[in-house]
Amino acid sequence: MDGTVQAWVNGWVVSRGAAPPTTEPWGWTIDMGMHGHVTRHVLGATGDGLDETTVRKVAGAVTGHGVWLKAFRDPSVVSRWLDENWWIDPEPGYLMTIPLTAGSAPAAPDGYRLRSWSRGGVTRVMVAAPDGSLAARGQITPTGETAVVDQIETAPEHRRKGMGSLVMRTLQDVAVRQGARTGVLAGTPAGRGLYEALGWTVVAPLTSAKYAPPATARD
Repeated sequence: MDGTVQAWVNGWVVSRGAAPPTTEPWGWTIDMGMHGHVTRHVLGATGDGLDETTVRKVAGAVTGHGVWLKAFRDPSVVSRWLDENWWIDPEPGYLMTIPLTAGSAPAAPDGYRLRSWSRGGVTRVMVAAPDGSLAARGQITPTGETAVVDQIETAPEHRRKGMGSLVMRTLQDVAVRQGARTGVLAGTPAGRGLYEALGWTVVAPLTSAKYAPPATARD
């Protein structure tokens, strides 16, 4: 299985407080225990290494509402392998990596407050705006040589002010100090530009699909 995908899975489950992943011949099964997100199946191959037969086999065994499928191949390809019972996110995600190097921790702009704290192996960073509202946030989970960045968010009114970069650089600095050498994340199209500007590179596209037969409500 792809090592970057495995690194992402190992860090993501800790970041989200999910059950330990169960290794399958084709990847991993992760129990979430949430309404609309009960379980997710993560395929372990990427790009052309992920074949139609495997995707159809894994998807065909799903019968429960709220089960997700994560496939590291473009949605335009994966969508042809899934039937009408699957809702497919039309926007591709991106599996991305970066070599982590030591650097000086950035400071928040005047008037903003930057704070970080760690619990259960996860370090969280928040930036509070001058009025006390949330400007940006994110978290990272180092798991040895790799560290998974997760849930990066910048409030709309604080975008294009360097808040996302501030959070990312702070998180990366934390991971380096904890011994990580490679950063991994699964980003959205909206976040890709920020990550690439900071030196991240795309390893593979990501398709997200949820088992949601037409008669059921979609979250």
